[in-house]
Amino acid sequence: MSERTHPPGVIVLAGGFGTRVSHLLPGVPKPMASVAGRPFVEWVVRAFARWGCREFFMATGHLAHVIQDHFKTQPIPNVTVSSSVETSPMGTAGGCLNALPSEAAPNRRWLVVNGDSLVLADPRPLLLPIDAGVADASLLGLALPDASRFGSLDIRGDGLLNAFREKTPGAGTINAGVYAFSERTLRELPSTRPLSFEFDVFPALAAKHRVHATTVTAPFLDIGTPETLAAAGQFIASHQGHFV
Repeated sequence: MSERTHPPGVIVLAGGFGTRVSHLLPGVPKPMASVAGRPFVEWVVRAFARWGCREFFMATGHLAHVIQDHFKTQPIPNVTVSSSVETSPMGTAGGCLNALPSEAAPNRRWLVVNGDSLVLADPRPLLLPIDAGVADASLLGLALPDASRFGSLDIRGDGLLNAFREKTPGAGTINAGVYAFSERTLRELPSTRPLSFEFDVFPALAAKHRVHATTVTAPFLDIGTPETLAAAGQFIASHQGHFV
């Protein structure tokens, strides 16, 4: 079976400090917040496993051992979870590259997802522009009636990304925090650290018209504020069919 028929590997960005909710999570990194009886990041893994993903790589930092110990002691059937640890802040892209396996597989494709947010949409269409060679990267855009809490995406009519925009009131399409890359693109990213997807990688690729955006309307949650963290249990309970 060729690499392109294999499910993509998934790198989960789980290294942040979660400063806005850290007082609610003593001794626990934000992705490990208990939600509906499981750590939130486990729901992330279970959501992507539903779409056939089987190999997950945790990019950890703050309180990394809590995440590592959980998946070692409570494995998910038919899924493997590995972890890497950043010892100093690397940024989202730097942490992703730190989690990338040392052995290259040139035709492999990757999904990169946030460990503290979840959008319940099929990620597989993100791989199509990568496989067709029309983009080096793609991301999931989420259409919201009120995007004021988030920055928005400026997307061309042909689906290519122009730029990230600042927070503005009203309806808009936001970055849902789900990305797809070819192995080659990830391996060719700069060695600068910290390195950010949002501020470094995507602006550089968008300037070359090499980032495709797929826009969806789907259930979405991030646990970055006390209010959204408190709502997370009901969110999971209302969408049980989206998880293995």
